Amino acid sequence: MSLVIDLTRLSAAYAPRLLAEAGHRVVRVEPAAGDDIRRAPPFIQGHYDLEHGAYHQFLNAGKQSILLEPEMPAGAAALSALVRIADCVIISTSFCRGAEWFMEINPRISVVEVDDVPNELCAYARSGLLSLTGHPGQHPVILGGHAALSIIGLYTAIAASGALMCGAISGKGQHVQVSSEQCLQSLCEQALLSYHTTGEVPERRGLLGMITAVSGAFPCADGYWMISVPNDLKNWKQLMEWIDDPELRKDPALAEGDKRQHNRDFILDRLAKWSSQHNKNELVVGAQRQRVPASPVATMLELADDPQLTARGFLQDKEHPLFGTIRFPMGATAPNMQTDLAIAPTLGQHTAAILAELGYAPAEIEALIAIGAS
Repeated sequence: MSLVIDLTRLSAAYAPRLLAEAGHRVVRVEPAAGDDIRRAPPFIQGHYDLEHGAYHQFLNAGKQSILLEPEMPAGAAALSALVRIADCVIISTSFCRGAEWFMEINPRISVVEVDDVPNELCAYARSGLLSLTGHPGQHPVILGGHAALSIIGLYTAIAASGALMCGAISGKGQHVQVSSEQCLQSLCEQALLSYHTTGEVPERRGLLGMITAVSGAFPCADGYWMISVPNDLKNWKQLMEWIDDPELRKDPALAEGDKRQHNRDFILDRLAKWSSQHNKNELVVGAQRQRVPASPVATMLELADDPQLTARGFLQDKEHPLFGTIRFPMGATAPNMQTDLAIAPTLGQHTAAILAELGYAPAEIEALIAIGAS
């Protein structure tokens, strides 16, 4: 597999993590004070240090850590030596060296440059996604988690994989620029397509689906569930037999798709009142028996111990010397590759070993470590 140098900021650090899961060797270059990812909350067991950051433990898992100061002569020289044997480097645009510097040192190295995201929320807003989330006529709603950064990291990993493949075929390094903004705007493609073909500006849908009349997330006794009933007559009859609502049965014309769409609010109000009396798993099982598409709206608490995710290897327990067993999600393809991802490295854990691999003598290594590779 390939040797990948990781010089990313938080906005793209998920990309080299995915490459590590794919089996590539990833070396993360950090300053002597540690990188920003190590300082990102939350912190495990409430310890605010450079090793207990949850995102550090997740994003840097499977990587090696070397301490270098690329802006200083000794650090630049050590980085140059590492670049000579590497296949790919992923850098944020704010890095002190440009793509040309790497490719002059090693013409066969592929350089993937990623735009920095100075503020995740502002990037999310600029992308157009906030215009599509939330309830009609109300404030936009921010998607939970770091979804924006995950999308940027995923596209960057795809770009790096493509560059590595092209480089292997041609023998020449590739230079790929990844626009963080366009990574996020790619999620708006369907909405843009709708506007350009119909002239209608897509609106926020809130809890409701867009295509079928009977679709959306509805309350139940223990949370929410999602249902999406196809427009055909067979599925409508199956739904009516299941929920057995006399108010809906009064109007046989509701069996017609256009009539259902016109009376959508009435139908969905009756459905919400009925579903609020049942548990979500009970509802989902009932829908499956009627061959009606449905799903529970899973919470993070439920996913954390989901037996299916555990059985598939998406959730893996790792033993850590500092805080015992920790459970992390893996990339979607990692379980199929049976990747045994090492825990995140301590700050500079592999500095001496990598410098020795690059040909530095023991005395040189000691000197570099003593001055922080500056």
